Amino acid sequence: MAKRLTYFILIALVAGIVVGYGLHQAFDPKDPALATIADILKLLPDVFLRLIKMIIAPLIMATIVTGIAGMGDSTALGRIGGKALVWFVSSSLVSLLLGMVLVNAFQPGAGLALSPATGLGDLATSQLTFRHFVIEIFPTSALDAMAQNNVLQLLVFSVFAGVGLSAIGEKGRIIVDFADAVVTLMLQITGYVMSVSPLAVFGAMAAIVGVKGLGILATYGVLVTEFYGGLILLCLLTLGAGALFLGKRAFTLFRYIREPVLISFSTASSEASLPKMFEQLDRFGVPRRVSGFVLPLGYAFNLTGSMMYASFASIFIAQAYGIHLPISTQLLMLLTLMVSSKGIAGVPRASLVVIAATLNQFHLPVEGIALLLAVDTFLDMGRSATSVLGNAVATAIVTKTEGMLQPLMDPEAEHPAAPHDTVEHGLHGLNVDPNQ
Repeated sequence: MAKRLTYFILIALVAGIVVGYGLHQAFDPKDPALATIADILKLLPDVFLRLIKMIIAPLIMATIVTGIAGMGDSTALGRIGGKALVWFVSSSLVSLLLGMVLVNAFQPGAGLALSPATGLGDLATSQLTFRHFVIEIFPTSALDAMAQNNVLQLLVFSVFAGVGLSAIGEKGRIIVDFADAVVTLMLQITGYVMSVSPLAVFGAMAAIVGVKGLGILATYGVLVTEFYGGLILLCLLTLGAGALFLGKRAFTLFRYIREPVLISFSTASSEASLPKMFEQLDRFGVPRRVSGFVLPLGYAFNLTGSMMYASFASIFIAQAYGIHLPISTQLLMLLTLMVSSKGIAGVPRASLVVIAATLNQFHLPVEGIALLLAVDTFLDMGRSATSVLGNAVATAIVTKTEGMLQPLMDPEAEHPAAPHDTVEHGLHGLNVDPNQ
């Protein structure tokens, strides 16, 4: 089923629309029986959302701990890693801000007038201050942060734990291995959870169409069109930024990596293209000693397409429920998304996990994710391809700034042997391009 999940979701989408339309025609919109049936159907996406929230705490803690503990302390690795992280943070901020600007400009969720199933909690969004945001970042108890699914506090504890494990070395190896096993376990559980997503899509669509009618589908068309327009703009900005460092070679890079980008688009998975991306970057002139470090780092910290989607979708949900978010609150949400999205690239539909965590953090109606489930597969295709493009550009730029870019090879040439020297050997053994 995992290999055909997209088809199951599409079938569930159509079935949900048909059943919802039948309910809308059979019952008067004010009939209490319709509300009861819709409430029963909403059990499916509600259970799915609870399962998604179940994996947030252990997944974030384990991925951050293992990532930091295994980073190493080589000077060369530190320099290249520092350059990569500066680029990743900058591109993430641009992606988040672009998503925020576009969703405020287009207002795709305005007019839906949905009502949350539960209250927004004691902390209203208008009462969220900068001081409260800063205080809430730091945990008083790691266990309490896990119990409350407080993402920011989990991240702070995980960073301290990862740095501490790196410092104590071999004594902490058993904990690092345990955390790595937890990551594998969480990915396996996530696979199980995603297997029930077609049922969640069916329930969400049948409930929404049953109450609102087919007119609600026009909103999805607007949402998908506007989001893909934003992705195209983000790709152009990424290539334009790459041209500042690589010149015309930035656009040559796109010709080399078009196949990995298409693989990610067709499978809706950025990880599916990683082996092919290594090959194409070898041919483009990026030595494996750089791409082998920067590219996996980018897959964890530089998901630009997903970052734009996270800000776009989070504010879209607030609009759909008629909740006004002042710019100050939106900026705080961007900071939360900036941090909470790191390190969970291996999770299918990772953006849903991030959005659920952020909505929970700001006491917004988490059930609004049901609005996204029906079209998440189509949106995931675009954001995965955009993220892959961003990681390739970032890797090429870091290579150029290190003076390690090599001459171009034929993009269809036999796979070149990857150099075995590590990054700490610098230019040793490289055929550096004299024209870079």
